[in-house]
Amino acid sequence: MNKFVWYSPLLNLRGFHFLFLFVVLNPLHSQTLEENIEQVFTDFQLMGMSVWVENNGIEQSFHFGLKDLDRNLEIDAQTKYRIASISKTVTALGLLKLYDNGLFNLDDPINDYLSFPITNPSFPGTEITFRMLLSHTSSIQDGSGYNGFLNATFSQNPIPSLEALLSQGGAFYTANMYRTETPGTFFAYSNLNYGVIATLIEAISNERFDVYMKNELLSPLGITGSYNIQDINDIDDIAVLYRNQGGWNPQFDNYQGVMPSPPSNLPSLVLGTNGLFFSPQGGLRASANELGTILQFLKSDGATIPGIVSELTIEEMKSIQWNFNGSNGDNYFDLFNRWGLGVHHANLSEDDQICLNSEWGTFMGHPGEAYGLISDAYFSEEGEVAFSFLTNGSFLGYQFGNISSYYTVEEALFAVLCAYFNEPLAIDEVAFEHITVFPNPVTEELSIEGIKEFPVQVRLFDLRGVLLFSKRIEEIEKRTLSFSEIQRGLYFLQIEAPFGESQKTVKILKQ
Repeated sequence: MNKFVWYSPLLNLRGFHFLFLFVVLNPLHSQTLEENIEQVFTDFQLMGMSVWVENNGIEQSFHFGLKDLDRNLEIDAQTKYRIASISKTVTALGLLKLYDNGLFNLDDPINDYLSFPITNPSFPGTEITFRMLLSHTSSIQDGSGYNGFLNATFSQNPIPSLEALLSQGGAFYTANMYRTETPGTFFAYSNLNYGVIATLIEAISNERFDVYMKNELLSPLGITGSYNIQDINDIDDIAVLYRNQGGWNPQFDNYQGVMPSPPSNLPSLVLGTNGLFFSPQGGLRASANELGTILQFLKSDGATIPGIVSELTIEEMKSIQWNFNGSNGDNYFDLFNRWGLGVHHANLSEDDQICLNSEWGTFMGHPGEAYGLISDAYFSEEGEVAFSFLTNGSFLGYQFGNISSYYTVEEALFAVLCAYFNEPLAIDEVAFEHITVFPNPVTEELSIEGIKEFPVQVRLFDLRGVLLFSKRIEEIEKRTLSFSEIQRGLYFLQIEAPFGESQKTVKILKQ
C-alpha cells in the first residue's frame, strides 16, 4: 500500500502532541490499521515510512511518503532503507552461523582467530571473547579515535587495519578505546564491537564480509538487500535519508538514480583486518518486509527457512546474556536493560516498553537511528506478533518519549500496533449510539448520559489494554466517573450491556 500525504511544516509542538493523542491512537477500529499508521506518518511529518506487521500469522505492510524528494519517488514494498543498528542483529546472526558450523566457541578468546591482538591494556590477563563482543560486554568502546579511523577506512589507500585503532601505539589509538571495567563484567553499547565481529567473520570464513553475508545468510533467507550498495539491483529502490536543516536536506544514500562506482581503495582491503569497511554496525540496506523475514526466522528458531542456522544456536542467540542490576552497565537512558547475542530484550519496564503489561512478554529485536532515519524491528517472546518500522526522516526532528526512552514517533506507532495486537479490545460498536460522555478531555469527573439498558458494565483501559477500573451501573440514566486519580493520557472507556449483547468504546483524554 502506498500513499503520500503532504503537510505544512508549521506546527506548535505542544498542540501537536495533544492533537496526536486525541485523534490518532484508536485501537478499537473506528479507523483501520492502515489509517492509524498513516495518521502517525502525517502527524509526525515524516518524509517516508514503511511498516511491516504480523499478528497471529496475518502479515500486512504499509508504505507512505517519498523515498526521493527531488525526483518525487514514492515509498513502496521494494524500498530499501539503510536500517542503522538493526544491522547488528543480522551481523550477529552471520557470525553465529560460523559458530553453528563448529568453527569457534563463544567463549574462545578472539585473539586466537586474529592476526593482531585486541587486549584491554588495563586488563592484559583477561581475554576478550566472542560472547563479550556480541553482548556489548567486551570493554571495547567507541573512543575518540573511532570516527577518525572510520573516515580513514573509507578514504585511505591502503585501508588501515583495526590494529591501528585498538593497539597501543597505533596511529588512531586513543586511551579511551577501552573501558575501565574488566572485560565481561560491564555492558556498554558499542558500534566498534561489531566492526571486530565483521573482522572475525572475514578471518574465519576467508571471505569478504559483504560477500559472506550475502551468500551465507541474506540470499538463503530470500533477502535482496545487502551491506554493499553494488549488490542492489535497482538503485531507485534505495530510500534517501533526510533531516530538516532549514528544509529537507539529504544526509545519506542520495544517489539520484545513478549507481555509485565501487570504492577505489577496496582492492587494498586485507581480509580479517578491518571489517568496518561495509558498516556491519549499521549499513545493511533492507526493506521493512525483509526485516519481517528476519524476525520470523529468529522467532521460529530458524524453522521458517530450515538449514541456515540451527534451532539451538538461535535459542542461544536469544538467551539472556546480560541483565541490568543497577550498576553493571550503561543502560542508555534506561532503554537497554537486557541483551542476548546481538538481540535487545525490551518491554521489561516503563522506559523500554513496547506493549507493557501485555500477554506478549519480552519483545526481542533491535532499534536503530542514523542520518535522520529511525528504525525498529521486534518480535514478541510469548504471542504471535512482530513488526518492523522504518522512516527516512521527520520534519519535526525526534523528541524524547513521553512515557518511555523511545522517541515520541516510536511511542505513537507502538501504541497503534499494540492496540491492533490487543484483540480483546478490538470490539465493534453494535449499539449504544445514543450514549454520550462529557467533558472530553476530562480533568476530574466524566459524565455518561443516555444509558437506556440496565445494568451496564463500564471499564476503563489504558493504551496497552490494561484494565484500570470496572464499575457496574444499575439504573440511573446519567452517571459520573472520577478521573482525579487517573494520570494524564489517552484511555478507552468500554460500556457493555448485559451478556455483552451491545458494546460501545469511547476514547477519553485525561488532561
